[in-house]
Amino acid sequence: MEAHNFFIDKEGHLRSGWRVAFFAVAFLVCAKLLEVIVSLAVALAINWNLLRGRSEFLVGAIVLLGSATLVGWGCEFVFEQLSFRVVGWWPHQGWWKNLLLGSAIGVLSLLLAAGFTAITRGIRFSFNPSGATSIGKTLMVSGLIFVLAGAGEEALFRGYPLQTLTRARLAWLGVLLTSVPFAIVHLKNPNVKAGFTFINTAIAGLWLAAAYLRTRSLWFPLGLHWAWNWAQASLLGLPVSGINRIAPAPLLHAMNVGPDWLTGGTYGIEGGAACTVALLISTLVVWRTKLVVPAVRGADDGIKPAEQAKA
Repeated sequence: MEAHNFFIDKEGHLRSGWRVAFFAVAFLVCAKLLEVIVSLAVALAINWNLLRGRSEFLVGAIVLLGSATLVGWGCEFVFEQLSFRVVGWWPHQGWWKNLLLGSAIGVLSLLLAAGFTAITRGIRFSFNPSGATSIGKTLMVSGLIFVLAGAGEEALFRGYPLQTLTRARLAWLGVLLTSVPFAIVHLKNPNVKAGFTFINTAIAGLWLAAAYLRTRSLWFPLGLHWAWNWAQASLLGLPVSGINRIAPAPLLHAMNVGPDWLTGGTYGIEGGAACTVALLISTLVVWRTKLVVPAVRGADDGIKPAEQAKA
């Protein structure tokens, strides 16, 4: 094989695998630089009483979203001569509908998983006696954090790597190469449950990738992602991937009585079989729904309208 064929495709672009590799390196560099800037800005600007103990999550979310979006845009422009609209955050026709539909499905999917545990008496729920003010602040502040964190993870995992491999007609590889790392990074979270943590998070990666592939934008998967986490922590009082500091005064309190293989134990519902079943059902719903609005883009975005309609 000639050297130029190993690096360059028939259209004269750097091959998709090298594009993804460059994105990964550039993202890490950009994230380190942006972390310093955002940390200083947030330390000077935030209301410490409102975000006490949660500023690290806000900083991490902003850094992740900013770095993944900026580097993804740069890679699409430099390597494929595409516009910012391809990144996935362009407000195309119907984007609000996709975001709201995704949010509704995300909440209902989490409630389905919680319902399995409640029916079997694995988790018992009770109303939080805290005042309406505390609960209201938790619902709003945690909502902001979950939206930014969800957008950051979508920009990284359903952003440029999945998108450029999809354009190279390697969507299956893009789903694999984004869902598995998505699952691996969650293994560093507190109270990980071996087996179910990886399996469920990988299925969640498939669930979110299906949402992107159905619309070719990030609004639908963002809705699924943030709403699932928000309902989990802020409505039901459950840990989110082992983390329980984002929603200090949730609407409900949850008491886990097991078995942990069903409920996820201290890791939260994402570490149990109830989550597995709910995610599989929701993935089928996401893939089959006719209610979403695909993002139709023109030739200047590297996708012809006819090709977009078939996607």
